[in-house]
Amino acid sequence: MEGQAAADARPNKTAHPVGRLLAFAGPRRALTYLGCVLSAISMLVSFGPYVCIWFAARDLIAAAPNWDAATDIATYGWWALGFAIASIALYFIGLMCTHLAAFRCASNMRKRATEHLMHAGLGYFDTHASGALRRVVDGCALETEGLLAHKLPDTAGSIAMIAGMFALFFVFDWRLGVACLVPVVVSLACMFYMMGGRGMDFMTRYMESLVKMNKTGTEYVRGIPVVKVFQQTVYSFRAFHDAIEEFTVLAQDYAVKWCQTPQALSLTVISAAAAFLVPVAVLLAPGETDLAHFAANFAFYAIFSAVIPTAMTRVMFMSDAFQSATDAVNRVEEVLAAPVIEAPLSPRTPADNAIRFNDVTFTYEGSGEPALDHVSFDVPAGATVALVGPSGGGKTTAASLVPRFWDADSGHVLVGGTDVRDMDPADLMGRVAFVFQANRLFSQSILENVRAARPDATREQVMAALEAAQCSDIIAKLPNGVDTVYGTDGSHLSGGEAQRLMLARAILKDAPIVVLDEATAFADPENEVKIQAAFKRLARGRDGSPRTVLMVAHRLSTVRNADKIVVLNEGCAAEQGTHEELLAAGGLYARMWADYEKAVSWRITSAEQSSKEPKGTEPHRAERVEGSVA
Repeated sequence: MEGQAAADARPNKTAHPVGRLLAFAGPRRALTYLGCVLSAISMLVSFGPYVCIWFAARDLIAAAPNWDAATDIATYGWWALGFAIASIALYFIGLMCTHLAAFRCASNMRKRATEHLMHAGLGYFDTHASGALRRVVDGCALETEGLLAHKLPDTAGSIAMIAGMFALFFVFDWRLGVACLVPVVVSLACMFYMMGGRGMDFMTRYMESLVKMNKTGTEYVRGIPVVKVFQQTVYSFRAFHDAIEEFTVLAQDYAVKWCQTPQALSLTVISAAAAFLVPVAVLLAPGETDLAHFAANFAFYAIFSAVIPTAMTRVMFMSDAFQSATDAVNRVEEVLAAPVIEAPLSPRTPADNAIRFNDVTFTYEGSGEPALDHVSFDVPAGATVALVGPSGGGKTTAASLVPRFWDADSGHVLVGGTDVRDMDPADLMGRVAFVFQANRLFSQSILENVRAARPDATREQVMAALEAAQCSDIIAKLPNGVDTVYGTDGSHLSGGEAQRLMLARAILKDAPIVVLDEATAFADPENEVKIQAAFKRLARGRDGSPRTVLMVAHRLSTVRNADKIVVLNEGCAAEQGTHEELLAAGGLYARMWADYEKAVSWRITSAEQSSKEPKGTEPHRAERVEGSVA
């Protein structure tokens, strides 16, 4: 109940960042307030030993040289010990409270961000790198833990300490108090200079640089095989190198050009508070009538000035923590603002499994040109329709609109006569199985990887799906068969083999609509033959009835037997028809087919072989095997 209450709480963006942050803690935010109060009391109690020392020094100076007359020295010592123990105990209890609240806050922050991402449109992950999202979800939550668990109670203690210092500075001798106050004022002025407007701007750019470096670092690690193959260094991966350079220059510029002098001045004055106290004491001592009392006061301020560096250091770290937490909560709220796929109030059920694009226009965020521009075509129920065309024509975009990776800007994407936006997202996902170019295999067994499509499937059903997807040879070569954990003991798969596992997932899901995006992109000839066989099985349901198939392909041989081919060019549906009809039309598809035939007949010959061939003869045309969609 507590976690749900926290999950339902919506931080008010107009509120203070700490208040927005505490909204994630739910009812446990009260523990944060209690912990801060206890920390403040602990800091005030910690002044007790200094006061006891002053009393002891006063009695000793007054009784000198008859030390036995100072009979209360032991009492002051016990009181000082009691104050010290009480201060430690209060601070410990306060930190326990703030830690409980901080852990709940970080936990709810991660849960809410993860849960929100689970409901975000799948297209959101195409424009937001996984490394950057991981940095926000995990890294930002981690940063807020330190603020709530330590920095916030320390801030309360620092405020109480400074208030108590100001009070004690003027209790015994205000003149010596003012002398001790000078380094505090100088240090605060230096901190405001460092943490002011430019400091806030630096923290924002600093966090952005960290996210960018994390993102490009993830991409670099994934691209290491390419870098090593071409014998390059980190400098070849320009984005990562530039991110490191940007972070380095940013940090050095801020530290050296902006903070070096004020930070050195601040540390110097707070560490040498006695340098301000001694000259004042020397000037005042000749005019004192009660020199013993003045000496006792001087001893108190000389000892108490040691508290100043601790107080000011806490204030400095407090400012830095608040800036980091402000940026962290802003970034988490940006993730929580990601558009989600929500179920309509009155969801509609499709009449069948036909797909229809009705005057669809879609533009990616930040792009000036539409990816799809008034596109219309039909995919009858049980038919296979292929999307072909030049790169960048909008094929993948069109395929992505069916399972609502994105929503059309205008027009309608219909399934069974129902706009996909009017369907329950769970119903839509249950009706569509998709296999895209980007293969995602988890660090789990092959069995569990395939079962991800239908968690309630039995082992026998998974094995049947693997058999239908032509994966028997893959399972046979793995050390533990279908129970082999992917990525362990050298159990890695080629792109074509991974693609067959993706097809096994789709077969196991048994959805009536199948969306395929360049499923043979990474397949060698042997794998392509098996993938084509898996296509035939995927194109039919368990009962043998044909499924509705929308496929994107660049290899025209894989789509020549499709029921209809839609040619997309520059976001528009340039042509539609069967293979024979489009060839007869002599348009863009016919030119693409002619280019394809030239490409498959092309072969490499040596200069010597070319010179031996008779003039006027063509090189022997390579034999090719053309696959087709059933």
